[in-house]
Amino acid sequence: MTIDEFRGHVEGFITDSGMTPTAFGRRFAGDPLFVFQLREGREPRSATQQKILVAMEAAKHEQAA
Repeated sequence: MTIDEFRGHVEGFITDSGMTPTAFGRRFAGDPLFVFQLREGREPRSATQQKILVAMEAAKHEQAA
């Protein structure tokens, strides 16, 4: 997955969930500035990206239940 695809997944999740960027960063990355830095060019390691994608998927299933 490219960094642009990852950013797209994050931005889509934020939009769909109504979560603030700060809340997203705090919940999924342990860093309230994560999304803002991602938007400015931060490139998290692929292991971090994978961890966040898995957590976002789990959160989607929690919301659906």
